[in-house]
Amino acid sequence: MKDFSTDILIIGSGISGLSAAIKLAEKKIKVTIVTREKRPEITNTFWAQGGIIYSPKDLNDQEDLIEDIVKASSFTSNIEAAKILSFRSAEIIDEVLMHKSNTEFSKDEGGELKFTKEAAHSRDRIIYNGDMTGKAIQIALLNYLANVEVFPNVTFLTSHTAIDLITPNHHGIEITQRYEENQVLGAYILDQQTNDVRKVLAKITILATGGIGSLYLHHSNSEGARGDGHAMAHRAGATSTNMEFIQFHPTTFYNHSSHRRFLISEAIRGEGGKLINSRGEFFMKKYHSDEELAPRDVVSRAILEEMISGKEDCVYLDISHKNENYLRSRFPTIYAYCLENKVDLTKEPIPVVPAAHYTCGGVKTDLKGRTSLKRLYAVGEVACTGLHGANRLASTSLLEGLTWGYIAGEDILTYLSEIKDYSPEKIKDWTCALEEVDLALIRQDQMTLKQTMWNYVGLSRSQNRLNRARAMFIELQDEISKFYKNAQLHDELIGLRNGVEVSFMVLNASLRNKQSVGCFYLKD
Repeated sequence: MKDFSTDILIIGSGISGLSAAIKLAEKKIKVTIVTREKRPEITNTFWAQGGIIYSPKDLNDQEDLIEDIVKASSFTSNIEAAKILSFRSAEIIDEVLMHKSNTEFSKDEGGELKFTKEAAHSRDRIIYNGDMTGKAIQIALLNYLANVEVFPNVTFLTSHTAIDLITPNHHGIEITQRYEENQVLGAYILDQQTNDVRKVLAKITILATGGIGSLYLHHSNSEGARGDGHAMAHRAGATSTNMEFIQFHPTTFYNHSSHRRFLISEAIRGEGGKLINSRGEFFMKKYHSDEELAPRDVVSRAILEEMISGKEDCVYLDISHKNENYLRSRFPTIYAYCLENKVDLTKEPIPVVPAAHYTCGGVKTDLKGRTSLKRLYAVGEVACTGLHGANRLASTSLLEGLTWGYIAGEDILTYLSEIKDYSPEKIKDWTCALEEVDLALIRQDQMTLKQTMWNYVGLSRSQNRLNRARAMFIELQDEISKFYKNAQLHDELIGLRNGVEVSFMVLNASLRNKQSVGCFYLKD
């Protein structure tokens, strides 16, 4: 397969991209889903543990959810986005997860859904599948779309990396194309197996690439969460916003062997887990009246403060006071992982540290997923409707992706038939460079980037730290841009280029914001 055209190009295969794909594919529209992974299930959705908010036919709870979202954001969220999430999401869960994909959720002996509560929620409203809710949703959606008899119009391109969005302004053959309205016509896609670059034109392109967590030394994301969508949209001319708001998850398993840290779900604190320091003291009551169920930014900074004051590498999360059989059945994945790492959570506390977890900002969209560029949508973590403001309420991420993927699909269907195909002959072919890639150099630069983001643009920032990061990013960007022009394309090189660009976006947003709010904290 060389260059080709499609009706819809979706970059990313997590919950938001699959939700949009289902809505569109059911109308017999040609949909192409691209992922850099060999297996389309490897996404941030897959790793999500906690759950998804579900408030069917409960007007009081829908109003309360809006209030909880706004409160958790430090009163900075877009209330109109919160209203849409609260009032539309249950019907979308019913349609897409319950009835179409038959996603399994935990139920009691009577067959009724189990509900739990997480930090900053005013009531139990979260449904789950043990501690692997994201995995259950991801696999169910993929299985539904993989039915070739039902969806012969859906194509998955695995091991394919999006390089750049195609616009006539940047990639047109003729000078006069520079005067056209700036719009996205598809993307250049690298086939990792053949090293060929495909020009894929589309009537509509949807970014569903996830967040930027893996740009940090310690994170809970898949390694693909490196800001590819943010960077491509930025280069194409799309507006981004709220990029300084990076949420750190308070509790990830502490060990010495991994940058991607295993998430210890917030649900453990929701079920009664208590944080203790190295001296065996329960410390959260010093920092917030809600203690362990305080907003994530508060809990993360409290843990950091305890680690600094105690000169320790971690703190501990203790839920060993709960019934052993209950813990094994409620948290089977976490129990198995901890046991594999010589910690039995039914008998002893779990060593935990904060890690980069969620990107509250992103490519700016309206409430239908439309970006500032014509024919380009963004959904899920790569997008920013303003829903989360300066801090995300627990268990809204899966719900946001599902809801706005669906809403974007709805909106596209209202006018897709009016969009005319753009001639591929009017778009330049990709020019491939020939210099061999030195992966050792790329990985060293990746490590420099991760350490700089963690140390200087992390959980706690200051003007001095940000200025130090700027100097390092300038040098890194200069080296990478020279290398990129001459080197053969490689997925890791593309990711490095994007990572530095997005790191600058976070840095510049941090320098502009003089107010500590939500998950953005300035020491000075």
